[in-house]
Amino acid sequence: MGLSWENGFMQGVERADRELLDAQALVGHLVAEGSMFAFLAEHRQDVFPDGEFKDLFPSGKGRPSIPASVMASILVLQALHDFSDRETADAARCDLRWKVATGMSLDHNGFDPSTLVYWRKRLAKSTRPHRINDAVRQVVDETGILRGRRKRAVDSTILADAVATQDTITQLIAAIRRVGRVVPGAAEVIAAVCTGHDYSRPGKPVIDWDEPGAKDALVSALVTDANAVVEAFAGVEPDEPDEGVQAALALLALVAGQDVEPAEGSDGTDGRWRIARKVAPDRVISTVDPDARHTRKSPEARRDGYRAHVAAEPETAIITDEALTKAAGVENSDAGVAEKFLAADHSTDGTDGTDGTDGGSAREWYGDSAYGTGDLRGAIGEAGHDAVIKPKPLPSAVEGGFTVDDFTVDSDAGTVSCPAGNTRPISRKRVATFGALCRGCPLRERCTKAKSGRKIVLHHHDELLRAARAQWAADPELRAKYRKYRPNVERVISQIASRGGRRLKLRYRGTVKNNAWLTHRTAGLNLRNLIGRGLTRTAGIWVLPPQTA
Repeated sequence: MGLSWENGFMQGVERADRELLDAQALVGHLVAEGSMFAFLAEHRQDVFPDGEFKDLFPSGKGRPSIPASVMASILVLQALHDFSDRETADAARCDLRWKVATGMSLDHNGFDPSTLVYWRKRLAKSTRPHRINDAVRQVVDETGILRGRRKRAVDSTILADAVATQDTITQLIAAIRRVGRVVPGAAEVIAAVCTGHDYSRPGKPVIDWDEPGAKDALVSALVTDANAVVEAFAGVEPDEPDEGVQAALALLALVAGQDVEPAEGSDGTDGRWRIARKVAPDRVISTVDPDARHTRKSPEARRDGYRAHVAAEPETAIITDEALTKAAGVENSDAGVAEKFLAADHSTDGTDGTDGTDGGSAREWYGDSAYGTGDLRGAIGEAGHDAVIKPKPLPSAVEGGFTVDDFTVDSDAGTVSCPAGNTRPISRKRVATFGALCRGCPLRERCTKAKSGRKIVLHHHDELLRAARAQWAADPELRAKYRKYRPNVERVISQIASRGGRRLKLRYRGTVKNNAWLTHRTAGLNLRNLIGRGLTRTAGIWVLPPQTA
């Protein structure tokens, strides 16, 4: 059947009786036992009951949709196999395994790829957009596989975005063109006030790209045009506020400022600009996908895209939480997202064990040095949990010289003492300035290169960080636990970020759509994990064999 997401539908349900050419009855024996396909063939309606999706079709009018149990299974299989919408539709029409898993007959024509878009939109606009993942988590909880397991490991990975990174000139032209398409009356304004380029024509301007002067002149003209368009619509209140209009204007203003700086000898007021000699910390890298960002997993490896975060129980590899965020920004950092995982885990950690956990018992949170911030350690301690996190390496102002741990902090007295025995007070901003005391100090060469002397800036969790570093150095059992359990989460990260040895590339634009994909993928990975452990349903209850539960 060919379905289009623009059409209206009522909820479809699966037939209780089998069709004449039922795939499971005729070729079900060809599907490997213990596979995801075989499991869904038998239990898709148990995992994804139609009643959990009724709110997606409130009117009850129109043509019947694909049954929710079938579509939820398809969306999970799509995420697991990293298929495009067209590849997914082809698999459902031609692959016997997919037909068995979804209950389709052998001669079923399948569905149009736009049906997948339709369902994703319905889910995204609902009050429970991640219900497919929630359904699998309910299975996890019911098996009790996490009961009594107090460990949680956190990690992240960078996933490439679905668009090409754009240079400054391309972004400026694209942003102005977008305003012309989206904002009412903007095309006429652009034609009247913009002189740097003909934005109605495709492609880049024709200039000598090897001539720096020509490129700077073009940048100046484009920035001037962008500023003129932004100014033309400044303070203009549309009759009907439109988020798309506001977003287009905001993006133009952002692009016009993030990558440029006044030309040498100019303050910008004369209209002379050049491409900035540094990269903005939260730079938009594409006007096609404004949420994609530059980031680094190491000083040497810069990548573009999004950051996928995960929390998992390291002994079972069950994923307990996930989030896909922009790749830049403090709130999207490893430690920042881990704090959210911690809060979510703590807030649902009941005392009766009904959520499949061990009640109110303390957790052990495992993470590499990226998670070794004072804020995260403080949050873990306040929640009554333990941090098994490798401390961040301490920098020194001089190679091989003194670090902040070589300075003694007296919190009660509010002072800091240096290795030479000098003591200075801690300011309100938590800075101890040694200044003139460094002059003639015999230890200066091991301490600082600054002409004004050494300054010590104390984190507001300085005492906690010092204690963590001391414990790590003195406690071999702590380091042994870290080496035993923390690396296990890397296998989970590998399963999320790759398939068949190939690194995945995101297929959608924007944080919301890609985060929805991540929840479907983690749902599939958790379900596959449980199936591999012998997941069965007995008397209406999900159970695992005793040795794996």
